[in-house]
Formats: sequence, structure tokens, C-alpha cells
Amino acid sequence: MVEIELDGKKVEVPPGSMVMHAAEKAGTYIPHFCYHKKLSIAANCRMCLVDVEKAPKPMPACATPVTQGMIVRTKSDKAIKAQQSVMEFLLINHPLDCPICDQGGECQLQDLAVGYGGSGSRYEEEKRVVFHKDVGPLISMEEMSRCIHCTRCVRFGQEVAGVMELGMSHRGEHAEIETFLGDTVDSELSGNMIDICPVGALTSKPFRYSARTWELSRRKSVSPHDSTGANLIVQVKNHKVMRVVPLENEAVNECWIADRDRFSYEAVNSEERLTAPMLKQGGEWHTVDWQTALEYVANGLKQVKTENGAAGIGVLASPHSTLEELALAGALVRGLGSQNIDARLRHADFANAASSGAARWLGLPIASLSMLQRVLVIGSNLRKDHPLFAQRIRQAQRKGAQVNVLNAVAQDWAMPVKNTVLADSAEWVSALAGIAAAIGAETGAAAPVSGDATDAHRAVAKSLLGGEHKAILLGNAAAHHAKASSLLALANWIAQQTGATVGYLTEAANTVGAQLVNAVPGQGGLNASQMLGGQLRAAILLNTEPAQDTAAGAQGLASAGMVVTLSPFKTNLDISDVLLPIAPFTETSGSFVNAEGRLQSFHAVVRPLGDTRPAWKVLRVLGNLLALPGFDADSSQAVLSAALPGVASGDVVDAARLSNASTAAIDMSPATAAPCVASIYQLDGLVRRSTALQLTADARMSAQAVEGAAA
Repeated sequence: MVEIELDGKKVEVPPGSMVMHAAEKAGTYIPHFCYHKKLSIAANCRMCLVDVEKAPKPMPACATPVTQGMIVRTKSDKAIKAQQSVMEFLLINHPLDCPICDQGGECQLQDLAVGYGGSGSRYEEEKRVVFHKDVGPLISMEEMSRCIHCTRCVRFGQEVAGVMELGMSHRGEHAEIETFLGDTVDSELSGNMIDICPVGALTSKPFRYSARTWELSRRKSVSPHDSTGANLIVQVKNHKVMRVVPLENEAVNECWIADRDRFSYEAVNSEERLTAPMLKQGGEWHTVDWQTALEYVANGLKQVKTENGAAGIGVLASPHSTLEELALAGALVRGLGSQNIDARLRHADFANAASSGAARWLGLPIASLSMLQRVLVIGSNLRKDHPLFAQRIRQAQRKGAQVNVLNAVAQDWAMPVKNTVLADSAEWVSALAGIAAAIGAETGAAAPVSGDATDAHRAVAKSLLGGEHKAILLGNAAAHHAKASSLLALANWIAQQTGATVGYLTEAANTVGAQLVNAVPGQGGLNASQMLGGQLRAAILLNTEPAQDTAAGAQGLASAGMVVTLSPFKTNLDISDVLLPIAPFTETSGSFVNAEGRLQSFHAVVRPLGDTRPAWKVLRVLGNLLALPGFDADSSQAVLSAALPGVASGDVVDAARLSNASTAAIDMSPATAAPCVASIYQLDGLVRRSTALQLTADARMSAQAVEGAAA
């Protein structure tokens, strides 16, 4: 450790640290713009100039390495005058438009100008004007005259998102941040540029001019989309969600969120919201009160049970539902005497399941992804399926990790990939067997099945046999694959031979939680494919839109006598008999269990819209109307305590309940159907109804692919 004196205090920091790092450790604030703890050091704003003893001039704290015995003063006259001079230069061309700037109230430049700026300017020349740019539906670059050229956005693209979409052209007063060639900013993490911009140059296009920051209430929440469980701050005005920004949590999402976490809030304010219960009578939809709707559902379920038996009743539940909703949905259907409940809506191999009450999971802590030295990703468009996991693996790759891929097509993951094995999804088991054979040839171990090793297979094997921290990660396509059991069995054998861990990236916010509360069929119960195949007489759809969320589609539900949809949106109109308006994640309390098994609870941030009710309350009342035991909870916390006892919010569930072990036999025959995988902005009902997200390049490409397949 190196010891320095900072403003009269002794501070110890590791060798190679900068003065800024020592100041952070000591709790001393040094004004800055270009420095960011997650980005490389640029030292181009000079706002962090400090007085270093024996140095002939003030030095930038962010780019001055510590030396033993160094004496630094951050509040001396020399340092303050240097910082004031830098501020004067920064404000020469900055427009005087704070009253109309969206960044007003949370602007670093505005805050520091109060402390370090002068009361007037010595310059009388005209301020420069920078032409605005259109970079897509998410980020506004309408006022680039405000830019102070800190290059945070440029470095974020290069180092975190992996794509240099913005750059600085020209020099001096002609310098501009732009995309070049008129391109748009299309990274799935691009919204983070808005957060790290210290001025009002990059702002949120959907949020623009809708509220002042001091008018907003800030409330914590958790993302309901992918399995990261990103921590959020939801900003609210007049009981309406206005904006979503990240809540820093180093163990989960660091200080970043994906664009779908940031902009999907538009859906909760959309015109498609269902605000009152509705019944279909004579082919026409009619609004009714809750009592009428719930009694209709309860009587219908009783009638189906009487006429067809409880085995004709089933629940198709979205893995984006909360733990409490899934637990009560399971209790409801089992209380009626049925075992038909499933949250594995896009799966094809339902035998690939952990033991009852246990769950397939990531196999390691999320934070450990940044430390991997070798990784094999099977069947995933990693960058689009799990943007924040991809970001962590990208950081590992920048430190020397080797990334290997088995997939059907080559995809741009915005990181160098060491080895790629391309094979049609039908042949993934054979391809993985080839890698196993190559590893067996190197180690002398007998491969579990015979396979033909190609040069590509041998290259992956050689990579996995090197390094220390290793993981084999199965993506959404591998989890939904018709031979998922065989893929997992081979992955486990490869991991055993190479010292790697095996894990599922897991598709949704509560994929792990759904397994833990047994939102899967019990003994003799029907799985999602069977229920969608026409074997139900009464179906309850919890946050589910079969046409978009399932592999089988909605056709098989046409034979059901009653279909009940619990959704925040007017959906499933063609197949449903009852629509019950339930609260999205912003209007209900609940919990998600992310890919690493971490339980994260949250509260409602706004009151329910119209006659909307939290789904756990709707299910509880249904249970009461049906006179079922165990439906007396008066809060979501009571439901959680019963469903997952002994686990507090923020804790990782007992490791004994997280297992990727498999004893399945390996079937080498080709799969008969391609796995069903949702694209980045079709994952769930919220992202599908976010106007801004549906205008992005990713959404347009997805729509074109669907149209092409239909044609």
C-alpha cells in the first residue's frame, strides 16, 4: 500500500491508484466532470486540479498517480483558483438556458458553477452553436451546444456497451460529439449515456419536457424483465411513473440498467391498460364490477370441476409474475385438485427440471461473471437476451478472458469471441458431443457419448482446459431446446473435466422463483405444451399472452369452456371470456428471484390505475370464494413468508435449493423443432407496449423477421 497525506489526513491506497481514488477513500470530494469510477481516465475536463506539494503547477487528481509520502491539498488557494479558472473556460460557450434545460436540478455543471463559477463573464463574443442530431427514439441530442466534451458517453460506448457509437470530431471550438455518417445509437445499454452525461447535452427523449426533477418522488423497485433483477429508482409525479433510472447495486447491476428496464415504463401509462373487469357476453365485451367478475370465475371453475373433473383446470403463468402471484396461483389450482400449472411457457423439453422446490440457476454469483477467465455460451444471443450479463462478460474479456460460443448463427456480441462453433439448433447435442470428445482426447477421460471432433471443437476444448475461473452458460435457446436435458448432461460432463461451473442464464425476472414456489406441474399434471394443446376445459392466464409468450400459441385454448385472463392490458380478447385488470410491477408489492437466486422484494410506487388490483389480492379473493384453505394472507409479505420461509430480501436462497445437476440420458438424435426465443423487445407485455422501444432498430429488425417468416 502507498501512504499519502490528503488535506492533512493519512490515506493508504494500492500502488497505481490515482489521487482521485485516495480522495474517494478518504471521503473527500474533488470536483470533476470527465472522471467516472466505471470508465477509463481521460483527464480532459481539468476540473479536478489539485495542489500537489513540489509540483510546479496544479495537477489533475484523476490522472496523477500516488507516490509514497505525497502531500496533496484539495482546498488550498492554488487548487481553488485553478478550479475556478477551469470553470470559467467551461462556461465561455455554455448556453444560458438552465430555465428550459431538462437537466436542471440534477446537473453537475450547474451545481459546480455555484461553487466555482463567477458572478459574471469577461467574454463578450458570441457563444458557439452546435447543430442538433437525431440519434434514435431513446436519446435526445437536441442541445449539443451544452456539451463540455467530457467524452464520458464515448468511453461508455467503447468500454461498457462495447460499441463506439459516439465519437468526437474536429478540434478546439469546432469539436463535436456525434455518431458520424448520420447513424443512430442502437446499443441495448444506450440509455446509460443519459445518466453519465454531466450536463444537459444527452437527455431522455421520452421523458423530455414532461417534469422537473425536483417535482419527482423517488422510489425503489426491481426490473421485471430479464433475470438480472436490476435495481431501479422509479420517479413519480401525481401518481404517474415519469422516469426510471438505475439504483446502484454492485452485486447485481452495478450502476447500469438495460434500455428495456429504463423505457418500458411507457407501457404502464399506455392506452392499452385494462382498468376494469370485463365479461364477454354474446361475443361482446361488457365492463362489470369486481364482485360480478370474480363470482363468474369462481362459479365457472366449480362447474368445470363438477362436469369434467379438476384435471380440466390449468394455470399458464408468466415467469415475469411476482413470487407471491405464482405461489397463490399454484395454491389455487392445487386447492381445486389439479396439478396443472406451468411458468415454462416457451420450453419444449419439460423433463429437464430440478427436483421439487429446487431450481435451475446461473451457477455462480452475477458479480463473478466479471472475473471469468474462460466461458462457453450455448444457445444464446447474449448481448440482446441478457444485456447486463453480457456487459460483465465483456469486462472479463477486456481483462483477458476467452469467450467461446456454440450457436446456430454468428452474432455480434460487441466483444471479441475466441472460438465459435456454428451448428443448426437441431444438431447442438452432436456439436456439444464433439467438444466433449475433444476434451476427452486431451484428458484421457472417456466421453459420455461418441462424437466427431472438428478443429472448431478442439479449439473450444483447448480454451476450456486453460485458465482458472470458468463457466459453461446455457442460454434461452438451450433452455427451450427440445433436447435441453441432453445439452445439460453434456455441459455437466464438460464442466467436470475442465473445472468449470454450469449455469442457466435464465430467461425472465422470476424464472428461478417460479421453480422455487413450484409453479410447475405436480405429479400427473399437464405441462404448458399439453395445456396449450387443447387438454384444458378452464384456463387461467396469469400475465400471459399465449400468441407471443408461448411456443405452442393460443390455438389450443379454443376448446376450453372458460378462459380467464389476468393482465394489466386489454389482451387475449379473441380467446378470453373474462378479463381481470391486475397491477403491473409499478402498482403492486412483490418479489423476484434473479438468476443467481437472490430474492429482491419491492413496493408499489404508484396507486393502481382505475379499478386495477394487485394480482395476489385477486387470487386471494378467488381462493376465498372457492372456500380453499391457505388464502387468508393480508399482505404480500405474508404470502412470501409462507412461500419462501426464512429468506429476507437481498439474500440468496439456500444453495441446496439451487441445482443444475442432471442424470438424464444423452439423446443424440436431431431435434425436430427450433427453440422458441423472444427477441429483446418482445420479451414481455411491458416492453411490447413501450412506444420508444418499439421504434428502436432492434424492434424494427425483429418485426421484419416476423413478417419475413410469415411470408
